[in-house]
Amino acid sequence: MSRRRVLILGAAGRDFHDFNTVFRNDHQFDVVAFTATQIPKIEGRRYPPELAGPAYPAGIPIEREEDLEKIIREHAVHEAVFSYSDVSYQHLGHVASRVLACGAGFRLIGLRETMLESPVPVVAVTAVRTGCGKSPTTRALVKAIKDAGKRVVVVRHPMPYGDLARQAVQRFATVADLDRHECTFEEREEYESHIEQGTVVYAGVDYQAILDRAASEADVVFWDGGNNDVPFFRPDVWVTIADPLRPGHEISYHPGEVNVRACHIVVVNKVERAQPPDVEAVERSVRKINPGALVLRTRSVVSVEGGPDKVRGKRVLCIEDGPTLTHGGMSFGAAQVAAERFGAASIVDPRPFAAGSIKETLLKYPQVGTLLPAMGYYPEQIADLEASVRATPCDVVLVGTPFDLASKLKIDKPAIRVRYEIEDAPRDRGTPTLVAAVMQRLATRLAVESR
Repeated sequence: MSRRRVLILGAAGRDFHDFNTVFRNDHQFDVVAFTATQIPKIEGRRYPPELAGPAYPAGIPIEREEDLEKIIREHAVHEAVFSYSDVSYQHLGHVASRVLACGAGFRLIGLRETMLESPVPVVAVTAVRTGCGKSPTTRALVKAIKDAGKRVVVVRHPMPYGDLARQAVQRFATVADLDRHECTFEEREEYESHIEQGTVVYAGVDYQAILDRAASEADVVFWDGGNNDVPFFRPDVWVTIADPLRPGHEISYHPGEVNVRACHIVVVNKVERAQPPDVEAVERSVRKINPGALVLRTRSVVSVEGGPDKVRGKRVLCIEDGPTLTHGGMSFGAAQVAAERFGAASIVDPRPFAAGSIKETLLKYPQVGTLLPAMGYYPEQIADLEASVRATPCDVVLVGTPFDLASKLKIDKPAIRVRYEIEDAPRDRGTPTLVAAVMQRLATRLAVESR
């Protein structure tokens, strides 16, 4: 019997996990290629044979999604599998139409096939969209679990943008590990804040091997979900964050709606900045599609190193988390919030001074406006970011990324780091805090484990 030819559409993350869990050892299928999108310059590589398994002695090519129709025709693809996240249903539908018009089938892989079972309890934080507030929520919950005397290891959604064989299982315990693994700015944004808290972080490509390693040194594994993807591990406690500044996105983005429908707790974050009707609309929407979920509110609290006087009256350049502004679709970030809250004289527009790939990024994502996304996927892009900052006339650079960006840039201006944390915003005294709600659910699994 001939094998069914499969094309996996991805962005260097979920796509590899879907292959590993569903296709690698199933000889009914022949995965002819991966495609890549969202992240610059991640195509043109191969999924290496040491990860692909004996059925793929030459590995598997990674092509551009722009060439989707050509790949389907040349390989007579039977089925295309959609394996990336943080996309609108309109985008999902357009990709499906491209595939179907070529005569191939279109498939989404179910949770049952891809969620790995953990030998220790798993807490997962996911979101409706990129930029909802996963990082501060994860930090707060990890701290609470550690304060309860439990060993916690964070496992981060994959970002393997380099040598895939070398990145199969990555362990980060110090900032030096980030340098050793040649991490991109996006990776540093997600790993560094955990390391600062003294928490070990795992990431990579082979998530069964990662889970085995992480569970061996933890009482609780914490899934820090990136790009609003669904967890790779089956959670005992699943928290999903919704954003009332983007009402309606909880039911119009994939797989954000899956996260809302499947989770145990929904956190409506940023309520201090959102309009009350928008907060209430998101809560109504959540309760309609997941009536069993506990719905809580939190505020996002912003501070600046050195205090507000470092910002007040200054012309500021705001650098924000790159993915949040680009495919996350946000038009503001923590640095802009800090500039407005602490009395900056003005936010300087970097667009007239943007260089190279940064200029291209700003043209591609016009909603970014007067903000500068911290793009740093490859050395030339970092050089373009440095040049853009140096050319922009300002008094202060406000850095709203979750890691110390200024330490990695050669710039000629004072840089001030913006930090943001969450705090509960209960509606009444009977509403539990987020930490209490998570710890209560986690205690059930921990009690079973101790028997």
